[in-house]
Amino acid sequence: MKNRRVLVTGGTGFLGQKLARRLHEQGAEVTVLGRNKRVGEALQKEGIRFVCTDITDQKAVRDVCYGKQIVIHAAAFSSPWGRYRDMYAANVEGTRHVIEGCRQHNVERLIHVSTPSLYFAFEDRLGIKESDPLPQRFANEYAETKFLAEREVDNAFENGLATITIRPRALFGPGDNAILPRLIRANKNRFVPIIEGGRAVIDLTYVDNVVDALLLCMDSSEKTLGKVYNITNGEPVMLIDVLKSVFAKLDMPLNSKEVSYRQAYGIASVLELLSRTLLAYREPMLTRYTVGVLAKSQTLDITRAREELGYEPRVGLQEGIEIFANWWRQEHERNTDPA
Repeated sequence: MKNRRVLVTGGTGFLGQKLARRLHEQGAEVTVLGRNKRVGEALQKEGIRFVCTDITDQKAVRDVCYGKQIVIHAAAFSSPWGRYRDMYAANVEGTRHVIEGCRQHNVERLIHVSTPSLYFAFEDRLGIKESDPLPQRFANEYAETKFLAEREVDNAFENGLATITIRPRALFGPGDNAILPRLIRANKNRFVPIIEGGRAVIDLTYVDNVVDALLLCMDSSEKTLGKVYNITNGEPVMLIDVLKSVFAKLDMPLNSKEVSYRQAYGIASVLELLSRTLLAYREPMLTRYTVGVLAKSQTLDITRAREELGYEPRVGLQEGIEIFANWWRQEHERNTDPA
């Protein structure tokens, strides 16, 4: 790893900054591309080069690929809600810009971070393999544009660029500002909706395990090139059990409310309509996609990653929840300290 020149797009995001720091610790010459100046400046103080730009800036993205041996593309418009044109610009055109930069500057390998949201079809699906068919219609704009981004990467591979794609599921850990924090805020402000008893079986992935997978992709054999790999903790669990565990570790009561799938889906449909027509596309409190994720089982088969990448989750689910809970308490105490 020492002295290898690596670019991380989305390097100021949750996964990107964890990856950048690990690479730097192992002696790589790391450059991150991102929009969050506060995080970028903190990384720069640690010796990591920061380029503040948007993934949609074609020239800037091309230029930052100069001199890099490995590019890890983690930048994305990642949200259950948003305008299609904005997601297309970031996820599809942005990926195209990264590929152009890799080709122009003879990058040795492009590692693309995709999403298992591609698999979601508002139905129970267990043990999904990378080769299983995708839905005829994607669940939302995010899934559709990430699928199109994968096609760009696949085409690049067919035209001679060494690529690998991973689909990591539901990342969590210290620094997470999406999955668990949203549930905690909902629990504090009103309640956590429990749909169909919270019996949906899900996968979560501790963020450092995804970093491990990305590092493995940097040095994996030629037979892995052009392929896609599911990444999870490999510990399917019922949603209600995750919620109970998280709030127990946080020493918080779980404020939940039973809601039927039909009722929740109907409410989300109305909220989405209001967002489109009256609220300038502001993200609704509840989307149909989120309802589906809370209600429907979806787990991934990670056999291919284990056998071909040598991937093995180091941080177990319960250990990860405990680490997250400790971090959350410390952050909360710091932010509410009157001194």
